[in-house]
Amino acid sequence: MVTLIIAVLFGLGGFAAARYGLDAGMGWSVFDGIVAFLAFQAASGYAIQRRVKADMAKVQAILEAGQNKLRQKMQRWQMRPPGSIQAAQKEIAEDTKVFVREALEQTEALRRYRLWVPLMERQIATAQLQLNWMVKDFKAVDRLMPKALFVDPTMAAIKIARLYMTDGDVKEMKKIYSKAAARTKYNGNVLLAAEMSWIEVKKGDLDGAFKTLTEALKKSDNETLKRNHECLMNNRPGHFSNSGIGDQWYSLLLEEPKVRAQRQRFSYR
Repeated sequence: MVTLIIAVLFGLGGFAAARYGLDAGMGWSVFDGIVAFLAFQAASGYAIQRRVKADMAKVQAILEAGQNKLRQKMQRWQMRPPGSIQAAQKEIAEDTKVFVREALEQTEALRRYRLWVPLMERQIATAQLQLNWMVKDFKAVDRLMPKALFVDPTMAAIKIARLYMTDGDVKEMKKIYSKAAARTKYNGNVLLAAEMSWIEVKKGDLDGAFKTLTEALKKSDNETLKRNHECLMNNRPGHFSNSGIGDQWYSLLLEEPKVRAQRQRFSYR
């Protein structure tokens, strides 16, 4: 908003300089004003965009560093398993909260651009919603929902997941799903279709789940969607599973990944 106002002033300044300073004709004066307006918009937009990207990169760097530490810890556990799976899961959750809290603090730096970048408040809310979702802070998630942007498939899937968790209206979930899936490119609908069909199976609407997957497979060749489609076609809903999608599916927090306890091997001399 501020950049637009300043750009308009630059445009008026360019017009006035040409019209009254150089005694140019009306046409050339208007042209100079438009050039001044566009030049300022381009220059300021480029400069601000670079700074916003730099601050967003800092948030991403915090997340990547935290996730790398978790991966290293889990690799060590493969060599020396922890006392119990429950204790390990609790430790991972606590470690995640630490770097997510740091990332949330970094997103606050983006507020300096609120007057310069349209929708910045909504972009900040979107980033913070995703971070709070990672640590299951649903109170914060619900507070941020009205402010966030849901234009990409992952955010739409999170919105649907939260509706399911709170016993929301399935019709509303389908409405969000249809709108989001329509915007996706080929194979961009996998997570959404997997989620929507899973919800329909859980709600006992097997025909609805079958139709969802039938339509989704027109825009996807994903093996998990194909397998679940075949399971429903052969009346085997008990074999329906989204585990093949991996972490992306489990990040929606609708299911916990199945973890098998490792048996410790003992050697005797």
